[in-house]
Amino acid sequence: MITSFFITNTIAIFLAVILDWIIGDPYWFPHPVIYIGKLISFLEKRGRKFCKTNKGIKFFGGLIVVIVASISFMIPFILLKLIGDITWLYIIINTVIIWTTLAAKCLAQEAKKVYYALKDNNLGDARVKLSYIVGRDTTELSDKEIIRADVETVAENAADGVIAPLFYAIIGGAPLAMMYKGINTMDSMLGYMNEKYRHIGFFPAKVDDVFNFIPARITGFLICVVAFVVKGNMVESFKIMIRDRKNHKSPNCAYPEGAAAGAMKVQLGGTNVYFGEVVYKPTIGDKIKELSFEHINDSVKLMYAAETLMMILYAAVVLTTISS
Repeated sequence: MITSFFITNTIAIFLAVILDWIIGDPYWFPHPVIYIGKLISFLEKRGRKFCKTNKGIKFFGGLIVVIVASISFMIPFILLKLIGDITWLYIIINTVIIWTTLAAKCLAQEAKKVYYALKDNNLGDARVKLSYIVGRDTTELSDKEIIRADVETVAENAADGVIAPLFYAIIGGAPLAMMYKGINTMDSMLGYMNEKYRHIGFFPAKVDDVFNFIPARITGFLICVVAFVVKGNMVESFKIMIRDRKNHKSPNCAYPEGAAAGAMKVQLGGTNVYFGEVVYKPTIGDKIKELSFEHINDSVKLMYAAETLMMILYAAVVLTTISS
């Protein structure tokens, strides 16, 4: 027998995806990630104040993971538990919370702001717009470097901001999706391998790697399958992804980036500057085509197509389960 959770959660997920596609992240909405970010900042300051050794600050980074992950999970879990007997309200709250974990439209909008700035030949504005969505220093980037950074961000966040939250929402509804969002936010804020964050960000980065292990590979596979939307080849995209899957400091990021690079026939990766430190990254993909600002639009198409394919596959599983 199909459980009520399965039915109500499925309805909520599809509604959440539609809401994200139509509305995105409205500025007026009190987004949970803002408060998660404030909690992380608060804990980081306390940790740096009380821990005087690298070992101590590293341990405190692990404590931050436990606190943030627990709170991110428990708040929606308790809220949904309290209204569990009111089906229509449960679906609404579950939908809204899952919606806040998805970032497809927001990512597309922010990426395209860079696209339009480049299209208007406004390199300065493109650098500023890009700085809002990447961790690297954008002040001296050339137009090709700006495009590369934008495309890499869309490909990477197709996993982090779209497929991964959906994956965890399918498994455990809003509480698990929000817990993932808390973990991913910790990694975004603390998970840098430079002198400032190397110790406090160790556990946030490692835990994020674990939680993204499966979603990143699913995202890469989905992007390969939908390569045709940018006139790419599924087999060639898959070959590039497998070949270059280790060409990244992250054990996960090269999967969606490699799939996207293969689909668009471009080369990603290379040297970047983070907080004043030069970080070299191996290249991903083959330079069959020169990067152009149109590849930003192509990366967005791949992201939406991958999400659509995931929802089609999910719907197929749901229908098969219901009919059996």
